Amino acid sequence: MEAVKKYVAEFIGTFVLVLFACGTAAVVGCDGASPDAAYLLTALSFGLVIVAMAYSIGNISGCHINPAVSVAMLTSGKMSVKDFVGYVVAQILGAIAGAAMLMALVGPESGLGANGLYQGDIAKSLIIEVILTFVFVLAILGVTSKVENSSVAGLVIGLSLTLVHIIGIHFTGTSVNPARSLGPALFVGGEALGSVWVFILAPLVGGVLAALVYKFLSSEEG
Repeated sequence: MEAVKKYVAEFIGTFVLVLFACGTAAVVGCDGASPDAAYLLTALSFGLVIVAMAYSIGNISGCHINPAVSVAMLTSGKMSVKDFVGYVVAQILGAIAGAAMLMALVGPESGLGANGLYQGDIAKSLIIEVILTFVFVLAILGVTSKVENSSVAGLVIGLSLTLVHIIGIHFTGTSVNPARSLGPALFVGGEALGSVWVFILAPLVGGVLAALVYKFLSSEEG
């Protein structure tokens, strides 16, 4: 039952992330072309959702709501393979449910906050997303490594996600989260669905790299 509660929490968290954060991008018309109010509101929305969820479900599941975070925890030895699979399935289902709700509210023509390749370039987009995810997950690993940081961890993680969105929206719309990208892409289709593999692969690679680098940096040996 304890595991089920964690998975339900991850489902809810990812559902809220897609509905509210991707929903903000869709509603305000954020296209990433210029740092206008829509751009900043979208970046803030992603960060604020993490803050809200961290302080509501964080004590239940750790509030990963992102396969890239979960794969980093798996790589770091902080979660089992069984929980990793359960978390990722719950996150994907939550993202799809959130995108379905958003689809019903605003329609596919809004874009649903889907990601897109930077200048149509797969290589550039992969590199950008790996770097963005690396920075985001490294911040998570650092702030959650000490118990005394627990009271501010949600705020730090939320602000870190806002940070990577402020620069990343211009390039790819910022994924750093395979579930967040897959949900909207399934309903938007077209180029968004055709390139969604980039926004699944790159964040996972970034998450693993962050875990390996943090493990090396925090090691007491040498």
